[in-house]
Amino acid sequence: MTGVSSGAAGAARGTGSAAAARAPRSWRLARRSAILLLLVLGGGALAAAAPTWLRTSGATPLDPDVLVQVTGTSAAPGVGAGALVVVASALALGLVGRIGRWLVLLVSAASGVVVAASAAAILRDPTQAARTAVAEATGVTDMTSGIVLTPWPYVACAVGVLVVLVALWAAVSSPSWGRVSARHEIVRTEASPSSGTGRADGTRTGATGATGRADASSTASADAPAGDAAAAPEGEEPDEQETWDSLTRGEDPTDR
Repeated sequence: MTGVSSGAAGAARGTGSAAAARAPRSWRLARRSAILLLLVLGGGALAAAAPTWLRTSGATPLDPDVLVQVTGTSAAPGVGAGALVVVASALALGLVGRIGRWLVLLVSAASGVVVAASAAAILRDPTQAARTAVAEATGVTDMTSGIVLTPWPYVACAVGVLVVLVALWAAVSSPSWGRVSARHEIVRTEASPSSGTGRADGTRTGATGATGRADASSTASADAPAGDAAAAPEGEEPDEQETWDSLTRGEDPTDR
């Protein structure tokens, strides 16, 4: 009973230590999860930049009330540019090594900052973007109504912050990631000493047995080139250049 109880206690301690070893990794972000999150966030930022961000109105001599709608790509071009960089960084994250992943994650975090900062600038002061859009639509910068913001700038700002957080989370978790697959790398294999010795022994052994066969076939092989050399001119096709030269001289090339 004492041995059984001590064995059970040892097994319990081993299970507890294994669980404790796995526990610190539970919060780590896997490489695949980081790629998927960055792709989703980059696509979300692009989607948030496409709709209308603000509305206002202007006036022309022919129309006193011209509705002006400004999209996110026009109001904050940095949002779309940063989103594209986030998507590209997510795709590159699955291809780079240990040093490259730090650079990719740094670029991803910087792109998230650009997205959030561009959206926050519109939220803080949309007047400049609205005046520019009104001037393009009416020819004057005077607005006849107030500026109405849609929820999309808030969404874009939140997505930019999430990109920064995911990039930092992935950077902290990256030491636990495995190496990139080397399926496309060229592997040069070298023969091991043991295999080389075996081949050398086999060659020496086979050489002794092959000596007799080499002596027996030496006479036949010595006569073979002479026969082939004699038969070669008969079966050899005439040279094309020589045929044309014969025709040029007025000779029949087949009469030879």
